[in-house]
Amino acid sequence: MLNKSITLSILGLISILVLFPLGVVFITSIVPIGMTIKEAITQNYYTWENYQEAWKQGNFILAFANSTGVAIAVTFFQIVTSTTAGYALSRLSFSGRNSILLLVLATLVIPFQLLVIPIFLVLKWGNLINTYWAMILPTAANGYSIFLMRQFFLTIPIELEEAALLDGANRLQILWNILLPLSRPALVTLFLISFIAEWNDLFKPLVFTTRPELRTVQLAVAAFQEEFTNSWSVLMAVVVIVTLPIIILFLFGQKQFIRGIGTTGLKN
Repeated sequence: MLNKSITLSILGLISILVLFPLGVVFITSIVPIGMTIKEAITQNYYTWENYQEAWKQGNFILAFANSTGVAIAVTFFQIVTSTTAGYALSRLSFSGRNSILLLVLATLVIPFQLLVIPIFLVLKWGNLINTYWAMILPTAANGYSIFLMRQFFLTIPIELEEAALLDGANRLQILWNILLPLSRPALVTLFLISFIAEWNDLFKPLVFTTRPELRTVQLAVAAFQEEFTNSWSVLMAVVVIVTLPIIILFLFGQKQFIRGIGTTGLKN
């Protein structure tokens, strides 16, 4: 009982430390311009006009559409490449499989920024600079996502696959009809990780695009910050607007996310 109380106390303290900055951001976002947080709390005076101003000045409709489209496209490609590569590395026996797995893991320690010049040259050679593909293709495959799916596939009993092979199913049918339905927690985890990473990405849109119509939410926030540096209330309203979709998305998939993360390290 004592150990449980200590654990709950530690978790509660950690939760407070994590949520406190978010609370400060939200409270600042509803403080009237020209007032401090202390003054607003003392007078019990708050306003939602900062959100209206932030939405109007930031032109976030186009930015939201661009970020959503890019994030969905990258997530789709990562799911396809990760499930197929993960299945091959977990179930198929071929020469050099372990070496390929080591190469996949080696990509995890290479910062994306080190690859920006060769990626830029390849995109320029393909006339893809200043297009949506410039923000999609560089991260269409991801080493961590491949490793995640491989580890989850290893937790699925191989007897299911052997039974399907005896019934005449091919590898693609086994992957589509058996493994993927059983891999829902891992797929949800992969979706959340990929989507959130792309939504928060500033580097690719900043380096590979210059056209205003390709602006993502992170570029919109950066431009907004330069223009409204002195208006902290409006700036914090922008932060809340950009962060809220990710929070809602995570809340919907948190159970599957926790289960996916918890089982990918296990092996049958």
